Amino acid sequence: MLAQEIIAKKRDGKVLTDTDISGLVKALSDGSLADSQAAAFAMAVYLRGMSDDETVALTLAMRDSGSVLSWEDTGKPIADKHSTGGIGDNVSLMLAPIAAACGLTVPMISGRGLGPTGGTLDKLESIPGYNVSPSQSALKAIVRETGCAIVGQTGDLAPADKRLYAIRDVTATVESMPLIVSSILSKKLAAGLQTLVLDVKAGGGAFMANTDDAIALAKKLVSVANGAGLPATALVTDMNEPLADAVGNAVEIENALAFLKGEKSGTRLQAVVLALAGEMLMGSDIAQSPEEAQIKAEAALTSGAALSCFARMVAGLGGPSDFVEKTERYLPVAPVVRPVPSGQSGFLSACDARAIGLSALTLGGGRKHPDDQIDHSVGFSGLRPLGSPIEVGEPIGFVHARDEASADIATDALQSAYRIDEAQRTVPSLIVARLTGDQ
Repeated sequence: MLAQEIIAKKRDGKVLTDTDISGLVKALSDGSLADSQAAAFAMAVYLRGMSDDETVALTLAMRDSGSVLSWEDTGKPIADKHSTGGIGDNVSLMLAPIAAACGLTVPMISGRGLGPTGGTLDKLESIPGYNVSPSQSALKAIVRETGCAIVGQTGDLAPADKRLYAIRDVTATVESMPLIVSSILSKKLAAGLQTLVLDVKAGGGAFMANTDDAIALAKKLVSVANGAGLPATALVTDMNEPLADAVGNAVEIENALAFLKGEKSGTRLQAVVLALAGEMLMGSDIAQSPEEAQIKAEAALTSGAALSCFARMVAGLGGPSDFVEKTERYLPVAPVVRPVPSGQSGFLSACDARAIGLSALTLGGGRKHPDDQIDHSVGFSGLRPLGSPIEVGEPIGFVHARDEASADIATDALQSAYRIDEAQRTVPSLIVARLTGDQ
């Protein structure tokens, strides 16, 4: 294989063969492909794109660059969900135990925060002792015992993707749709899934701000997943305001526990979680209709089965065995917690979700540099949903900060992020589109 010849083919807009792609990925994995060549390949794909067949070949080659997990001994359908990320998106924390309580096996490979969007692993590391990087044998044992585990990508799962992503991150090629799709799906395929549900966010607090772009990404993900032998569906959901009423790390863990205890009924968060749970249950033939799926998912919540799954997952991955019962003993608490008052009366009509995520990051809840340490205690809680009436002085939400000075800055940022109008405006639809393999 001559890497430069393959790069030149893609540079010139030609279609790469499966052999071209598998050879390049093998060189990417064993180190024989130089960083400069990998960067040139990424840029060629960014500029010229890839067909679905090429993207399938790239996805499968990156899956096969490392080990592929096997779950035959569980005797249950293997399913997962992937979200493109957003502000206050802590869906995984509730969805995995709900799906497990309904009879699915859910080995959920998650990630860390990226820019203003929070990371599931960072949130879980608010819990003392929680190990996001167990060995494969430990992961399999926990999944067999509890039905689910939310962990990070290990070094032997799709290692070619890990190297290519690091190169894309510093060469302005992250936004390439074929590379996004193959990166997401190679890891999911390596996790040994039988079905996958995708939650593609659209709006100001999402990676894809434009709805048409989000739908295009969802279509590409579903098409390539199915082409790679992984049945998939996708929901495109609104991210023009924080999904949960909390943004941060420990505050989102608290929010998730409240949800699992039945305290978030009627919220946008509940609607998204139950919709995604329904897709997982129908995709695995545990439910035959959306109505049946909703009944099963709600039963997992009201019976306490989902909460029990979450508690056993936390303990199995090194967290406290009594975490659910004595949460306040374990989660970090910010030194300064105070309400953020509204400056006027009216209705919350719009918000800059991205600005809220950036403010949480500035408080210390995210990373400005890869080696930054996260302050898990900071963020926002009690955020009111759009459409809510509000009076002067009533709290829009609460800021959790490490000191008064940063609380002042975050207060100003949260107040500026919301628009308040005299008349109540229509809130955008929460589920924008549903994509299946037939579309």
